[in-house]
Amino acid sequence: MITPKKNCNLCVRLKKYRDKYKILEPDWHNAPVESFGKIDAKILIVGLAPGLKGANKTGRPFTGDHAGKLLYTTLIKFKLATGVYKGIFNDKLKLHNTRITNSVRCVPPKNKPDIIEKNNCRKFLESEIKNMHNLKLILALGSIAHQEILKSFKIKLSLYKFKHGDIHNINNNILLYDSYHCSRYNTQTRRLTKEMFEEVISSISHNT
Repeated sequence: MITPKKNCNLCVRLKKYRDKYKILEPDWHNAPVESFGKIDAKILIVGLAPGLKGANKTGRPFTGDHAGKLLYTTLIKFKLATGVYKGIFNDKLKLHNTRITNSVRCVPPKNKPDIIEKNNCRKFLESEIKNMHNLKLILALGSIAHQEILKSFKIKLSLYKFKHGDIHNINNNILLYDSYHCSRYNTQTRRLTKEMFEEVISSISHNT
């Protein structure tokens, strides 16, 4: 499987941003963030990119920020994870039949990767999907993750529009679920409620 090197320099802007925080916060991860969960899982959850004070700090997807609190507590509730989410890398939380990654592996300034960065990083998502031989279901957290997943399958974006709660049957009967990203902004504005997110995860748990 193809994964980014620890000091990946494919994206000049992202490397420069990481290097800045290696100086400001030398105890942080400050490197491409590896996926969390086993490669033989049936479920793949795909986010946008590591958060500055979340995965970029802790080294685990969705760990250390608001989005992770909602994601992991919901996964635990529906038995896709066990343990207690503490927002740290070594909280001993375990995923069940689930793997979590991001479409862009390095933290981008203002949480907004540009087109070049998304293109550069897509090969890692493509490799991840190809090597998940038991994969049955993918959850896209947000429209960009949705688009990057479709591009990884070489599927035209116009064929499957992003809409929260929608389920698309793609490529050899793999199901693609759409959800608004569980970010602080989305939950504070009520674009995504706890109940809305739980409904999506509940459906996923019953389909695997």
